[in-house]
Amino acid sequence: MSTDLKWLIEQGDELFGKRTSLMAMWQEMADQFYPERADFTASRSLGTDFAAHLTTSYPLTIRRDLGNSLGTMQRPSSIDWFAMRTEHEEDEDQPAKAWMERASGIMRRAMYHRTSQFQRASKEGDHDIATFGQCVKSVELNRHADGLLYRCWHLRDCAWNENEDGAVGDMHRKWMPTAYELQRIFGGMALHANVRKMLEPGSARAPFTKINCRHIVIPAELCPFDSYPGKGRAPFVSIYMDVENKHLIECVGQVDNMYAVPRWQTVSGSQYAFSPATVCALPDARLIQAMTLTLLEAGEKAVNPPMVAQDQVVRGDVPLYAGGITWVDADYDERLGDAVRPLSQDKSGLPFGMEMRDGLMAILREAFFLNTLTMPQNGPEMTAYEVGQRVQDYIRQAAPIFEPLEAEDNGAICEKTFNLMMRHGAFGSVEDIPESLRGREIGFKFKSPLHDAVEAQKGSKFFEASQILSQAVSLYPDAPAHLNFEVAFRDALTSTGMPAAWLNSETDAQAIIEGNHQQEQAAALLQNITAGAEAAKSVGEAGQALGPEALAA
Repeated sequence: MSTDLKWLIEQGDELFGKRTSLMAMWQEMADQFYPERADFTASRSLGTDFAAHLTTSYPLTIRRDLGNSLGTMQRPSSIDWFAMRTEHEEDEDQPAKAWMERASGIMRRAMYHRTSQFQRASKEGDHDIATFGQCVKSVELNRHADGLLYRCWHLRDCAWNENEDGAVGDMHRKWMPTAYELQRIFGGMALHANVRKMLEPGSARAPFTKINCRHIVIPAELCPFDSYPGKGRAPFVSIYMDVENKHLIECVGQVDNMYAVPRWQTVSGSQYAFSPATVCALPDARLIQAMTLTLLEAGEKAVNPPMVAQDQVVRGDVPLYAGGITWVDADYDERLGDAVRPLSQDKSGLPFGMEMRDGLMAILREAFFLNTLTMPQNGPEMTAYEVGQRVQDYIRQAAPIFEPLEAEDNGAICEKTFNLMMRHGAFGSVEDIPESLRGREIGFKFKSPLHDAVEAQKGSKFFEASQILSQAVSLYPDAPAHLNFEVAFRDALTSTGMPAAWLNSETDAQAIIEGNHQQEQAAALLQNITAGAEAAKSVGEAGQALGPEALAA
């Protein structure tokens, strides 16, 4: 067992060693943009002024704006931002849609439960991605197994590699829990004897001693242990070990890898990603700090300028505070000039320096895509076509930013959450699943301001097509035959974001249409019968008025 543990520790040490050069870069990026995370190579303690080395907080604010934008664009709190869908959405019947809508609601309530920490982990992950280009999240059951638990782990403690498909494979995470925490999570019998001694009565401080541990998730075929719970049934293995004592705490099979690693931009040959700050923004952040310091010094000199005094005239120091009195020699002749005067300075370069600083601020905003993420405002005199073109430009600029993250972040988290809840019966019995859904893979469709803009284009295109048809009918009466009005109309309704329960299935809609046609035909038939009876009645009354002689004639 110790040999197997040693092999796993060596594998982890190798992965951590490969990213040594990244640690220094992440430290500087955190110093400039995310001081709260600036403890990769430096030690920080609570109460420390993390931003003491900065002269301006502007790089911090643009990182904050991008991080917040990632959250609001991907997971807007005002709407239900995800929904379950199958691989063939057009073939979904109404029972399938209703079940998936119900399951989505159950899943959403579990994710946003106050104890799940989903929002906290998501926010931390968004800001890690904005700064470092990646984050590490986990999805698991809580300690009581009665709810979900989401975490965002410090990049300092995580190392991984890529599998043959280019996805994140092995995950090794350093962990420093206390002996007391280990006991609460795994129980005392799972711990090493040295750790159990720390928990014995009478050890006042020992229970809170931190233990050097690691959590490893690897494919089952790489697990060196001969037997463990779930062997042969689970594709992944979760391993907790006490590195300090070379002790295996827990080894169990996992159906799914609990870790998700969304990445901003990867480079071939590296499993680690880059952020906007890595190349584009970091040099400008250094420069803007230096320029701000220079401008502050220039401004201080302008407000409190250096003074020139005649040493043979001024008696003592020159007090520059308000109400200060400078004493001069009684025999000094004022006609000779000022005894004390401000040193003449050339301030012509100050506006140019401020202009350079403003230019750097604009460059930093562009580096963090803040100019791209703003929805264009529509002018009061803009035509519908101009509005549509501006929206299209916004979609073209914003889509490359969010679509990859949406798949690796929201997609991975939602799939892991769904699979975990499905295995534990959160959506009810298997018999409750509609027949049309059984054996089909369920994925997720996301809703965001970007998707709203895309869907709104469908609605506007429907109205544009309707206007074209209304104008073309007078010249070409058969023009409506070229439009599949039923599909276009349903797409236009769906683009409004209405719930699936509001929209009848195509089968139900056709039945209603046929029923309406039958009612119209019955009403027309009744009208004809009524008209015929009225006509017969009128004829009869006319015949009676004329008399038998007239009818005989």
